[in-house]
Amino acid sequence: MRTRKSPYPYWFVLPAAVIFTVLFLAPTIASFWFSLTRWDLFTTQFIGLENYRQFFREPFLIQGLVNTIIYAVLTSGTKTVLGLLLAVLLTSGLWGQGLLRTVIFFPVLVSTIGVGITFSVLMHPTRGVINVALAAIGIHGPGWLTDPALALYSIVFVDLWKGIGLATVIYIAGLASISPDYYEAARIDGATRTQMFFRVTVPLVRPATVTVVTLSLIGGLRSFDLIWAMTRGGPGFSSDVLASVIYKQYQAGFYGLSTAGNVILFLLIGLIVLPLTAWFNRKEVDL
Repeated sequence: MRTRKSPYPYWFVLPAAVIFTVLFLAPTIASFWFSLTRWDLFTTQFIGLENYRQFFREPFLIQGLVNTIIYAVLTSGTKTVLGLLLAVLLTSGLWGQGLLRTVIFFPVLVSTIGVGITFSVLMHPTRGVINVALAAIGIHGPGWLTDPALALYSIVFVDLWKGIGLATVIYIAGLASISPDYYEAARIDGATRTQMFFRVTVPLVRPATVTVVTLSLIGGLRSFDLIWAMTRGGPGFSSDVLASVIYKQYQAGFYGLSTAGNVILFLLIGLIVLPLTAWFNRKEVDL
């Protein structure tokens, strides 16, 4: 006789399922609906895809989308490369490496808003410490946050300064899991340090690379607080990203348009991160 399965185990899943539905699934579905409407606190008018059409017609909204992709690619790519190099350096028996690990990781613990305000002062075009120091040696410092061509990249630099420590720590944990036997076998075969790095270290820290790339990409695509604290998307719209554009639309009362921006940001993160993670995992299996 077939035994009937008890529903008892599913009761353990129920609390998590309720929390997921209330805090994620329901708001996500509601956002998709409200992105198809023109709404305020009291009225809702269905307008179909008009918010999306308007989003892609406005040049400053497109600029925010492009800036978001540039910001995410630059920050995630640089954190991945520098994080791995710093991790290799800090696990090589360097003198004082424990102190250096603390110094590199410390900015991760500092408030993002505090970092943004501090660097806004340091990068002031006339009174900032950076340009004052450059002037002392005869170099005319640029407007780090006032030049439209430099503003976004200056914020990228600050983001790297603050976030590189986390990538380094993740890679240090990945390097610690590699057996010394691999390096010993490579030395016996006559491999150089460079060959061991590319043929042993890089493939074996792939799980750490997946983690760093995924976290950095998601963080870069949804970045808001650092950009808002430093430039508020300016000068003009030169450092605006999707999150800051969405916030400005909410401030202006264009709730439907800003909700459409949220949906676009959600889809952008999914379309970039999910295939990339799947590709990384497939390559890991192939190894």
